[in-house]
Amino acid sequence: MARSTSSSRNGASDGSRRQQPGASKGSAGKSSASKSSAGWLKEHFDDRFVQQSWQDGYRSRASYKLLALDEKDRLFKPGMSVIDLGAAPGGWSQVAADRVGPEGMVIASDILEMDALAGVEFIQGDFTEEAVLEAILAVLDGRPVDLVMSDMAPNMSGMSAIDQPQAMYLVELALDLARQTLRPGGRFLAKVFQGEGFDAYLKELRESFAKVVTRKPEASRARSREVYLLADGFRG
Repeated sequence: MARSTSSSRNGASDGSRRQQPGASKGSAGKSSASKSSAGWLKEHFDDRFVQQSWQDGYRSRASYKLLALDEKDRLFKPGMSVIDLGAAPGGWSQVAADRVGPEGMVIASDILEMDALAGVEFIQGDFTEEAVLEAILAVLDGRPVDLVMSDMAPNMSGMSAIDQPQAMYLVELALDLARQTLRPGGRFLAKVFQGEGFDAYLKELRESFAKVVTRKPEASRARSREVYLLADGFRG
């Protein structure tokens, strides 16, 4: 499990290919995998949010999840300090940087590379490693954070007994960072997969925040177990 998120925002949690356990290694298995890949590619490129992202200049369809959440919950204000975990390829950071403006600060982190974005400080590394946390804290230099966002997810194997604990570990790490950096009254937004550990995590959030709501933006595919938990009013 990794603080690292090799799940980019166009990744497995949003309908990308997953390794299927037990597939044969023969020609039939290769043919099946090829058909699966072709089917995923067609679905991806036919997706209206993917097509819209090309027109609007966003780096991923996930931007529309954050835009919808911002419209409903007013996440951003000019001058805010924001941390974006699992940032690559940068769809959420684009939205955040635009909303907080030149007086604000956006710190993005991912294990994957991410092309530079104006107004965004990017830290590449494995979020399970202390060095990444220390680098984020160094950039903050004591500045309190208004919003911590996490779209992290592990590389999905397709086996829930493996994937769910890994996914929950990542959001636990994100919450730990939020507790260290948020100002009193700050907010925390995290992608969480419904399954084992979800209820306990929700309870944990409610202990640290005044209010927690569950959101499922339209751009989040209906078949995905992902939901977004928005925690408001950090108790400090």
